Amino acid sequence: MRELTYAEALREGLRQAMAADERVFLLGEDIGAYGGAFGVTAGLLEEFGAERVRDTPISEAAIAGACIGAALTGMRPVGEIQFMDFVTLSMEQLVLQAAKIRFMFGGSASVPMVLRMPGGAGTGAAAQHSESLENWFVHVPGLKVVMPSTPYDAKGLLLAAIDDGNPVIFIEHKLLYKTRGVVPEAPYRVPLGQCQVVRDGCHVTVVATSAMVARALEAAAKLAEEGIELEVIDPRTLSPLDEAPIVASVKKTGRALIVHEAVRTGGYGGEIAARIVDSEAFDFLEAPVRRLAGLDMPVPYNRTLEYHMVPQVETIAAEARRLARLEY
Repeated sequence: MRELTYAEALREGLRQAMAADERVFLLGEDIGAYGGAFGVTAGLLEEFGAERVRDTPISEAAIAGACIGAALTGMRPVGEIQFMDFVTLSMEQLVLQAAKIRFMFGGSASVPMVLRMPGGAGTGAAAQHSESLENWFVHVPGLKVVMPSTPYDAKGLLLAAIDDGNPVIFIEHKLLYKTRGVVPEAPYRVPLGQCQVVRDGCHVTVVATSAMVARALEAAAKLAEEGIELEVIDPRTLSPLDEAPIVASVKKTGRALIVHEAVRTGGYGGEIAARIVDSEAFDFLEAPVRRLAGLDMPVPYNRTLEYHMVPQVETIAAEARRLARLEY
């Protein structure tokens, strides 16, 4: 079957959305002739022209604000923030405007926009270009937050996000852009708000996000050789969260490990843990709910320090092994 990289899948999704709907247009820094910082929009300027692939000034507030204004007037903008870290400069537009307009106007106005941004560590880009800030947006009612982990989901979730009538924060891990996977050529949608059980297991439930999904699957393969079977779940959409499959899995395994790259304090793992404890799964737990996350520090430039700051295959395997054996 046909395989594409994660970046190619995103580009194909953008191309198909633009071809199908003239209201869809792109804006961001260096997305035109340069093709985007990570090459996702390469070739789209030549195909659709400068009116629909717009290079912007270096102003994240302007990108977000232009998306909001265009969406309010009936367009379907897809903005790009060059690095997730820089979205800090657009928080007023996103948190006070985009997230609240539909509610404040009683549904008579909506903001159907997508804001794409590459996040995560692993490229040696240091503290100002390597953050995982997804939980800032999960905290804001009115924003949807999406984190695809595979090329298939990247295309399908992006097309679904463009169709959605609400502002969607679309987070792409930089280490995933070159990963490959099966991607159908025809347009398709992966519905927002549906998590996926990506590996069946019976001993430990592992809920992992973004690049951590592949690491969790690799850890699961290693532990399977020891007779420990992990069930791996990818939320895909962090907000709204589809928690029912997670609860069902924890009821089956009695153990839960949550893995994400963002720092542990205030991270998404705390929300997942609370949802499990607040649910009927609590009575089935045989061990404390565990979290593996990034250390509470800025991302180091040094590659060795950066490696040890975030969960890796071996740390996921070690934590899951302890849970399976009840070594707490």
